[in-house]
Amino acid sequence: MKYKWILFDADETLFHFDAFKGLNIMFSRFGIDFTRQDFIEYQKVNKPLWDDYQNGVINAEELQNIRFESWAEKLEVTTQTLNSAFLTAMADICAPLPGAKELLDSLKHKAQLGIITNGFTDLQQIRLERTGFQDFFSTLIISEQVGIAKPDRGIFDYAFSEMGEPDKEEVLMVGDNPHSDILGGMNAGIHTCWLNHHGHEVPEGIKPNYQVSSLNELNTLLTG
Repeated sequence: MKYKWILFDADETLFHFDAFKGLNIMFSRFGIDFTRQDFIEYQKVNKPLWDDYQNGVINAEELQNIRFESWAEKLEVTTQTLNSAFLTAMADICAPLPGAKELLDSLKHKAQLGIITNGFTDLQQIRLERTGFQDFFSTLIISEQVGIAKPDRGIFDYAFSEMGEPDKEEVLMVGDNPHSDILGGMNAGIHTCWLNHHGHEVPEGIKPNYQVSSLNELNTLLTG
């Protein structure tokens, strides 16, 4: 195989990330019926915060706290309490995407595997443990710990250092988000594969080396 290292994003690349379901479960534990309309309102706050986080305007802690400010006020609890409860609920419903286990099984003896994620430490580690995936990965890079988020090349440089400075020609980044994963890989000078679940158009200025619609298709591309 051409690549000696395959780096994966986590959310919606290896694992389902159903934020509405997680919030619904989390708020039910506070006696609240969290509706689709509530979710729409939540996303009006949450989505711009993620953009700011990826652009280095705010840090992980600020994102985690600001997104729950209005709910914390209503429920008379701290934003940290709600954020922690949300990550717990997301861990409770964690599930690999179809084909993830088969893909990792196929690759484990052919390349070294790593994760570079903008997700949060508590959730990433619990999911890897609960799914039994932690043994597949020799490198786990979490933006919250590094203090830099994709697409900044700094988080990739940190990863390369942890990986022993591999030849960039032999590294592939796989992810579902064209802006953080693919642009991030491009910034870092490595090849990229866009996991384009929904057949979206490639955003302007972003050029993945490969495009697949599923992990099964990626498995065929890399090992077939």
